[in-house]
Amino acid sequence: MGLLDFLLSLLSGGNKIQCPSCGTQGARKESDGRVLCKNPSCPYFDASLGRSGTLRQAGTRLVTEGNYRPTHPVTIRYQNFQGQDRTFTAEQDSLARKQNHLVAQVAPTGQKIALSRDRIQNLAEVESAFRQRVAPDQSWPTPRERQVLNYHKKNGSTSPLFEKIRGKYPDW
Repeated sequence: MGLLDFLLSLLSGGNKIQCPSCGTQGARKESDGRVLCKNPSCPYFDASLGRSGTLRQAGTRLVTEGNYRPTHPVTIRYQNFQGQDRTFTAEQDSLARKQNHLVAQVAPTGQKIALSRDRIQNLAEVESAFRQRVAPDQSWPTPRERQVLNYHKKNGSTSPLFEKIRGKYPDW
């Protein structure tokens, strides 16, 4: 019976077992006795196990290929959550602030990414590259004027009031 069990285990996927903690089928038992489970909520979970229960290469896949070239490049020095220093080249016109993050379209892929302002090393340089909505000596629009400007910009419409306000703030 030992030879038959050995051959059946080879045909059925090797050393796949039922996880002792969560009961998921397809867990693996390593030669050192460790149990590797494919269930993410299990304490024996191992990210290197794929959905099929076979080992796959662990790690992130960074897409670093593309042909996007910014016309007005801005260099952003950034330290990610793992402490790695990264340098991004972004399009100046795509920079936008969203709460505590900057959203930018970066080279070489052209994808928009969000970067935490706390981790940007050259934040003063990056913020000075933002497109100025009002002239330095001009006051900001009132809340009502901002509401009208944003409404018509969002909906692609116009009105006499919008045109009047747009004359005061052409870069809005």
